[in-house]
Amino acid sequence: MDRFDVIAVVGCLGLVATAVALSLESVVVAASLGGFLLSLSLWRLYDGRPWEALGWFVWVWTAVTVVLELPTATFVVAFVGTGVIGAMLLLGGRYGVLLDVWTVEE
Repeated sequence: MDRFDVIAVVGCLGLVATAVALSLESVVVAASLGGFLLSLSLWRLYDGRPWEALGWFVWVWTAVTVVLELPTATFVVAFVGTGVIGAMLLLGGRYGVLLDVWTVEE
């Protein structure tokens, strides 16, 4: 874990603690979590880790599925599907499984 991962964990725990303490609706929590995840995605992109940035961005869509209030079966497929895809992109970029396609060699 690097400094960025610590920020992500503390930020997510902070959002959850705030939501519990203030008894916020799930839509408000999902929207704030989606915004936080989007900022994490941009930080990773500017840090030169595009696969991890895509993983965080896919998790933004996981938060969006909560806001959309989809039917149960569609919600489960969208929530679990985007969660798994985001995790695979994040871990694939972290452990070097996904190729570095953004670097141009001269």
